[in-house]
Amino acid sequence: MPDPQQPWYAQGPPHQPVPGNPYASEGGPQGFGPPTVPTPPPRHRFGRGPVVAAVVALVLVVVAGGAYALSDHWRDEPAKPVAKESPGPSGSASPSGSPAAGGPELSHIPTTKEVAAARKPGESAAWIVDDKTDLPKQINKVHDLWIVGDTAVQALHRKVTAYRLSDGAEVWNVTLPSSVCETPANPTPDGRVVVFHHERPDNNRGNQCNQMRMIDLKTGEQGWRKELDEPGDRDNTFIVNSAISGDTLAVARNMVAITYRMDDGSKLYEIPRENKNKCVPDDVAGGVARLLVSSDCMIAIDRSKNYGQVRELDPRSGKVLWRYRMKTGWSFGSLISMDPVVFTTYNNEDSASDWRITVLDPGGKHRTTFDARDKGFEQCAGDAGGNIQPCRGSGVGKGLIMLGATDQVGAYDLKTGKFLWGVKSDELRRLYPLRAEDGKSMLIYEGATSSRPGRTFVMGPRGAGTEKDVVKHPVATAPYEYEMSMGHTAYVDGRLVLTSTIVSGDEKRKPWREARILSFAPAAP
Repeated sequence: MPDPQQPWYAQGPPHQPVPGNPYASEGGPQGFGPPTVPTPPPRHRFGRGPVVAAVVALVLVVVAGGAYALSDHWRDEPAKPVAKESPGPSGSASPSGSPAAGGPELSHIPTTKEVAAARKPGESAAWIVDDKTDLPKQINKVHDLWIVGDTAVQALHRKVTAYRLSDGAEVWNVTLPSSVCETPANPTPDGRVVVFHHERPDNNRGNQCNQMRMIDLKTGEQGWRKELDEPGDRDNTFIVNSAISGDTLAVARNMVAITYRMDDGSKLYEIPRENKNKCVPDDVAGGVARLLVSSDCMIAIDRSKNYGQVRELDPRSGKVLWRYRMKTGWSFGSLISMDPVVFTTYNNEDSASDWRITVLDPGGKHRTTFDARDKGFEQCAGDAGGNIQPCRGSGVGKGLIMLGATDQVGAYDLKTGKFLWGVKSDELRRLYPLRAEDGKSMLIYEGATSSRPGRTFVMGPRGAGTEKDVVKHPVATAPYEYEMSMGHTAYVDGRLVLTSTIVSGDEKRKPWREARILSFAPAAP
């Protein structure tokens, strides 16, 4: 067991390269993907703060009490070389897709069958999806990942698609008349959701995000549809945030928020402004039988005099159950957990680097606020610049707040905010806490590099070298897993599901194609 007095990034055993890596040189026997290069350091979401200087071997150390979580909205694409055509497992060149005009041919994305054939002893079973949807020549957002029954469902461009969790086969898809522009983080308990799509099929400026459509994620059947008709300026429906709480859909846009019945799309109530209209709702969060509304309280032109506020409302009636005000000069950042309520706040005058984590009790009273910056965490920090939910890569469970980062993951105590323990990687690999296992250990996803696969493992405060691999990801899918760095993750029944948060439709800008979705599960004995 490591000395409790040593720093939390104390050096542990060196990380060993993966033996038999087919990507170590171009044209290896399973060379499905882009050519291998050293992994570039992923850029931080807000471009602030240096990477902790002491990037050392995978480590662990016990420190006094606490808990934390990780997040992530948009990611910067890692820098990569121009891709070449790569041979399939048989050595025959058969790339998918067509070459970009005047550019190199697009890389071959392996089939699930090819990945299985390339699997080495001890590696997990995996499936991969190659979505050949014709995308606009721009950066396209990949929307929230929903797990409903035995399917993973997601929206990209004009299509909502369900994939079977056991093998990645497409179960159903819904094609919309225009591109999806907003989705709630969670569906209803029975698997229904409302997607928002643009008013027109084009991508020109002025295209409103105001079309609502209910979809049953279990079957793909479409229900009611209507135009978003909140009060206010109809011509300013560009940024829309939504959340589902039980059978209530809440929508916030342009300083106005309103709720609808999921059953039929009828209006329920408008979420009021407060403090003589100076506190205006700007975002909503749901997912359990509670509804949270964040507000900006714009008291003065001077931002240092303004503050943020969060309320819990009864989803059906709109009654305010409790209200929590941030201190003057501070605003609501990102939501880490709905139950208990855990979120970040940031200083209005330094929204990029001055931030804290706040925990409330069930009645909305302040429990603790703590600063995770001294341990190098930056996820969910500052002004989210988008939906407050979800703060991806973070987690709360079994008395822990779990936080990850570019090369580290740590746990804080939910009640006290004290730091408990952390682990650091020798490489710039993203570490994502997936869930708390027993109040002392965490299930962690370690992201891939361009040549080395990721892994899913359990680790707690017993020390470096005691981690236990739960899922050993295959080498054959490493480049595609790397593409999904900082993306959507879901862990269900021992299976990890990964997707990107953005994909490029511009073949000249990015001349290799990206896999649509990846999933890993322990191989059957």
